[in-house]
Amino acid sequence: MTSMLAVDKTAKTWNWQGFPITYQQSGDNGVAVVLVHGFGASWGHWRKNLPVLGQDYRCYAIDLIGFGGSAKPTPGEEIAYTFETWSQLVADFCRDVVGSPAFLIGNSIGCVVIMQTAVDYPEMVQGVAAINCSLRLLHDSKRAELPWYRNVGASLIQKLLGNRAIGNLFFKQIAKPQVVKNILLKAYGSPEAVTDELIEILMTPAMDQGAADVFCAFTRYSQGALPEYLLPDLSCPTILLWGTEDPWEPVAMGRELAQCSTVDQFIPLEGLGHCPQDEAPEIVNPILQQWIESINNNLR
Repeated sequence: MTSMLAVDKTAKTWNWQGFPITYQQSGDNGVAVVLVHGFGASWGHWRKNLPVLGQDYRCYAIDLIGFGGSAKPTPGEEIAYTFETWSQLVADFCRDVVGSPAFLIGNSIGCVVIMQTAVDYPEMVQGVAAINCSLRLLHDSKRAELPWYRNVGASLIQKLLGNRAIGNLFFKQIAKPQVVKNILLKAYGSPEAVTDELIEILMTPAMDQGAADVFCAFTRYSQGALPEYLLPDLSCPTILLWGTEDPWEPVAMGRELAQCSTVDQFIPLEGLGHCPQDEAPEIVNPILQQWIESINNNLR
């Protein structure tokens, strides 16, 4: 497989509100598909999906502002890192770069981003596929449901991260290859999927100026949208895919989320963890292709 350093040289840049946004594209024909990564990731997390989907569609993978190769402006001063900001970014990307509405596919917090986009800019979204959606269990409205020790612990960490010096120190302790590898080994059901290439994908942007500030800003972000608030307002075809061994977003809670009437299908992915699209693309890619084709056939 081509190394990410080599692939990154082919990445494209789009200017959004004065900030450079990195993205990658595969395929020039068919309907448009936009892939949106999760927290701390980048378009490279879709490297096993982009070329496959690009065989039949115009497929794009974008780095949200604050992540990957995109700009990392100062939180609260130059930009607000909220789901509303990212939804506007994705919608503008569809208008300015893609040139048409698109099927949006997300992982983790990327799922909340694409749901927010579908609510705020429905004219730009043809469908939503959410893979192991972030349930945002540390959201202010959910704190009362947590055990007291987790509630107190999370609140303390968030307050400490509000101090920039402490936040930068904390980030430096986390942004180490072995630490990242250990986190991934917990998040992935298949240890063999945690490769040096994957660690490089996540580590390289962490060295950028401003990466620590973005990390701390989002870790302290306990407001904004929740998937259960957004799903009822979706007017496009919607499916949820869920790795059953996700240690962060329990599959049982995913099934509850899928009870919303706007969700067309819930697809459990047995034995997979938080990032099935990377862990088992041979399973996820055909599901996404079939979903897109079924909607296209209904529109014809």
